[in-house]
Amino acid sequence: MTTSVSETLPHWDMTIVYPSLDSPEFNRDLTAVRQGFDDVAALFDRLGIDRRDDQATDDAAIAAFDTVITSLNDLLERFATLHAYVYGFVATDSRNEQAQATLSLLMQDNVKLTKLLKRLTAWIGGLDIETLIRRSTVARDHAYMVRRAAEEARHLMSPAEEELAAELDLSGGIAWARLYQNLTSQIMVPIERDGQVIELPMSQVRNLARDPDREVRRRAHEAELAAWERAALPIATALNSIKGQVLALGHRRRWASPLDASLFDNGIDRATLDAMMTAAREFFPDFQRYLCAKARLLGVERLAWYDLFAPVGSGGRSWQFSDAEAFIVTQFARYSPRLGAFAARAFREHWIDAEPRAGKVGGAFCMSLRRDESRILVNHDATADSMFTLAHELGHGYHNLNLAQHPMLNRDTPMTLAETASIFCETIVRNAALQDASRDETLEILEAFLSGACQVVVDITSRFLFETALFEQRAARDLSVSELCALMTDAQKQTYGDVIDEQTLHPFMWAVKGHYYSSGFSYYNYPYMFGLLFGLGLYAEYQRAPAAFQARYDDLLASTGLASPIELAAQLGFNLRAPAFWRASLEVIRNDIDRFEALVDAA
Repeated sequence: MTTSVSETLPHWDMTIVYPSLDSPEFNRDLTAVRQGFDDVAALFDRLGIDRRDDQATDDAAIAAFDTVITSLNDLLERFATLHAYVYGFVATDSRNEQAQATLSLLMQDNVKLTKLLKRLTAWIGGLDIETLIRRSTVARDHAYMVRRAAEEARHLMSPAEEELAAELDLSGGIAWARLYQNLTSQIMVPIERDGQVIELPMSQVRNLARDPDREVRRRAHEAELAAWERAALPIATALNSIKGQVLALGHRRRWASPLDASLFDNGIDRATLDAMMTAAREFFPDFQRYLCAKARLLGVERLAWYDLFAPVGSGGRSWQFSDAEAFIVTQFARYSPRLGAFAARAFREHWIDAEPRAGKVGGAFCMSLRRDESRILVNHDATADSMFTLAHELGHGYHNLNLAQHPMLNRDTPMTLAETASIFCETIVRNAALQDASRDETLEILEAFLSGACQVVVDITSRFLFETALFEQRAARDLSVSELCALMTDAQKQTYGDVIDEQTLHPFMWAVKGHYYSSGFSYYNYPYMFGLLFGLGLYAEYQRAPAAFQARYDDLLASTGLASPIELAAQLGFNLRAPAFWRASLEVIRNDIDRFEALVDAA
């Protein structure tokens, strides 16, 4: 199925916040927020919000806590809107120099924010937090944040070192991440199409992995790899620099490893991660069985890497954006009027940017814009898979809607729970699409889900293995482009086995995935597996008892910044430290693999 050009794909509307980056309204608020950081810093100085050994949890400390938390929540709310507004221009056109310059200003303010939060964390670590929570209503409302801050405080460097680290991050990890994003969003790839060599943005070339013509997919894959190879040196430098910074700071903060710091950030422990990864590996043969069935369906002995997303079924419908909109709104409304109204609003108010184009980042994401509003970026290509991606990102927006009732410091959702609503909403739409589907449509829909699930379970395991090996070796020295590629292909062989033609593996997947390029978050991979399997577990619970589930679901989404994933799951009767929970979710995927394989063999 080819990408449709018969309808104009929407761009998101940012004018509802400010008329433009040049508008007096924007510049007024930008000035006010930037001044706000200095004002809050002065407040911290006046109230003594710093690490102290002789701290007393007395009336003065409680009053100081109440004051700074209220001030920070207000500042965070205003800053988040400004940042999202500006990033909305950068994400859709990285060549916008004015937006890039303004984002750079905001990154400097983000350094100030990091300093303030580290100071607050260190100060809380010196208080008797249970006394604080007992005596302060504000602290009780922020109890989970307070207890996490006390734990994190044990891993902070000295105040002077934390301030220096925050300042250097702007020209270190953050700068390398911006270089990565700007460079990769502007890569133009020469590729032969219809007898002519043309240049396409990388996002469009990667979309050709879903073209029905295998020769088109092969040429796109080879052109993509060649383009990554040409750009590999600065990307590898960025990756080495970011990971080196993470290792250095993690050591100084007394984390046993980057993984331990990541587990804390994500609110889980090693027992939970081990249970999930153990269950995932048990199901690798099922995913390999799916890939073998897909190879039979495509009429090839063994899949090439460029076949992983190949469309299947000859009669599947083309999901124009307007068709996807109507279907999603209808199915969301069947689950609940509130969810349906939310989706209708997102389309009506132009929250979505769907057109692939030069300068626009690839992939898809959802970001909170202000209060209960979000903005959603996709690169729509008229396939069922693209519709499911749209439903997935709308799920993130619905999560933001539920979180909006809380102050900013209570909306800090770990990545492990960030996929909770998106997987659930995607599953609603996928199962609805299966109900009246023909055989070919069923194959297409099952394939869209299974190829995605294979990425999240199998491919993400390869990315986890790659990052683990990368950290181990980067502790000694920088890695070359060829060494990074070797680590990546080795990880792919460990997870995919021999069902993928080894000569067609993707050695530059470390350059493709932007999740590696953050100095603030390491192991940005396993939380997606957690999210998929947790979301499927929730959907199974919904099917078992719809009315009871719906009464609790929105509360769960609103609470993802108020308790750990382990605690929230326990409230639903799930034990995340037991492989049995994860196996139950993987069984849902296995059943779809069985169904897919039966349809293939019947053909």
